[in-house]
Amino acid sequence: MKYLVKIAAAVGLFTMAMTSCVDEIKFGDSFLEKTPGVDITKDTIFAKGEYAREFLWKAYGQKYFGLPTIWDGGVQVRMNTGMFETLSDCFHDHVDWTNVRRLYYPGVYNASSESGSQTKFSYSHELVWECVRQCWIFINSVDMVPDSEMKADEKDRLKAEAKCIIAERYFDLLRHFGGVPLVKEDYPAQASYDIPRATVEETVNFITGLLDEAIACPSLPWALPTTELNTWSGRYTKGAAMGLKAKVLVHAASPLFNDNQPYYSGSSEAVEKHHVWYGGYKPELWKSALTACETFFTQLGTNGGYELTKASSDTHDAYRSAFAKAYFNPQNNTELLISNRRRGWGAGGQMNSWDGWLYIFFENDGRTAAYSPTFEFMEMFPNADGSEFDFDRAVADNKLFFDLSKDTDNPYEYPTRDPRLYETMRVNGQNVGGRAMEYWVGGRDNVNDSRLETGPVASGFMLYKFYQRGSSSMAGVQRQWPYLRLAEMYLLYAEALVQNDRIDDAIKQLDKVRARVGLPGLKESNPGKNFSSKEAMIEEVLRERACELGFEDTRFFDLIRYKRAKDFEKVLHGLRIYRADGKEGEWNKEPGTYPRQFTYEVFPLANSTRYWWTAGFDPKWYLSAFPIAEVNKGYGLTQNPGW
Repeated sequence: MKYLVKIAAAVGLFTMAMTSCVDEIKFGDSFLEKTPGVDITKDTIFAKGEYAREFLWKAYGQKYFGLPTIWDGGVQVRMNTGMFETLSDCFHDHVDWTNVRRLYYPGVYNASSESGSQTKFSYSHELVWECVRQCWIFINSVDMVPDSEMKADEKDRLKAEAKCIIAERYFDLLRHFGGVPLVKEDYPAQASYDIPRATVEETVNFITGLLDEAIACPSLPWALPTTELNTWSGRYTKGAAMGLKAKVLVHAASPLFNDNQPYYSGSSEAVEKHHVWYGGYKPELWKSALTACETFFTQLGTNGGYELTKASSDTHDAYRSAFAKAYFNPQNNTELLISNRRRGWGAGGQMNSWDGWLYIFFENDGRTAAYSPTFEFMEMFPNADGSEFDFDRAVADNKLFFDLSKDTDNPYEYPTRDPRLYETMRVNGQNVGGRAMEYWVGGRDNVNDSRLETGPVASGFMLYKFYQRGSSSMAGVQRQWPYLRLAEMYLLYAEALVQNDRIDDAIKQLDKVRARVGLPGLKESNPGKNFSSKEAMIEEVLRERACELGFEDTRFFDLIRYKRAKDFEKVLHGLRIYRADGKEGEWNKEPGTYPRQFTYEVFPLANSTRYWWTAGFDPKWYLSAFPIAEVNKGYGLTQNPGW
């Protein structure tokens, strides 16, 4: 293989490009087999500060990016543009050509499926190993850069950032596979490197150990100065490292890994060797998670630098806007702790075409509905007064989404639900382009007949999150993936508090997230509800996480880590809407005639049923299978149980 380094013009941190300086990662007989060589060597790269920095920026560009992407035959074609959340109870995929529909819904996914790149997270095709090795090469080589090119404190800072990237990539693996082989150094060329699979505990300790080393680095800043946000947004900081550590520890302490019984009861070498669990319930894991959260918020109180995106006024639109900016805005965003940039969307990671962005989100021509929000997800969002939503009561009061008793052709002027609902999904009567959406059967925005469960509103709702409202074009706009933001930190803190029997303190953290969108406190707005039990509060935390972090790879992993088989097994539904006057056509636009009475039919999503709904959920699905070829290499990679 010929090694080339291409130094491109810099436009911010992630618009730099450099071809890979490492071979394809191979385990077993040729594990991490070569260092950079031939035309460009380590001596060349690390002779100049500019080249060394570019080497690390390349690793930043290899981090996980959750949004669907163009079809390039590699990592970006994950599940053929499918997303994890369509495996949860919040979204459903109605498109028959995605691998969500081809592999997962029919239950035909198995270890052989992992030979390619179109599973939910490929062990061999997600750039994890390439990225990890790139970072170790950097850590072990950056000191070669002359001091005149790069000062010692910058070298230390960049080493700390590289360790954080390794930790993040290993967390990606942990969530999907459990314990994995631990690459702890830049291996030189050698005949064989047999690195066996580590236990869950060893993997978690490896991740948090790297983060601790980064956190201890004096030159790693707590947060980026506001003057650097536009230029360096997405770069690791001490706050980001502390936040990631808390996220990792909460995941590790959850019942999937931390329980008296393994998630899979059958005989398995991976279970016996603790590759997929801790070997028993360890309450100290929740204490460690809580300590990590408390440490982060103590430092936040001392140093500042991060804050929730705030609404400009106490209005519904202002609350929606603040929420949208929190996850969507890649620049000048003080809520983002870790944000990853798009890989491979043309120059600078940008989408070259507005139509291309719309096509990826299946929104431009109404042909498909790959990420349809479900009725169950809609129900999770509370009322605008913070109280728990009751579908039957809302229908009876004619206040499902808007107060339709008002004499207006603009129902969206009187929203009745959590502002995040309208920013996450489009609903009947919602304001888009200055008019109310017509999602009833026969309405002009219900492009295909919803009775056939096709078209963009196949479930009665349309995905809206990550769709740039009010913009005529996203061509040339750099996109980012919110891997961790401050709102999630409050929710992680709340969860750890509940698990340590501090329920009142947990509610205070939940209320901070709710307050950002104008919702009153949880207890205040639900006076008749019992929040005293740990089980009830965990439900509240998970519901709040779904509402705040929906479509951010959250709900799927929450169901996984709490082993919620029943949630995977429950049949999901859509909402069919009819005009009460019996008309199925679009509104005739005459003033004062906008329909204000509707009837609703909750229907099961039947055109693309899931195997789990009829056959039950086998616990083996909690973790992915390793590729058969990888297991057969014989370096100690045990297969996950059941596969």
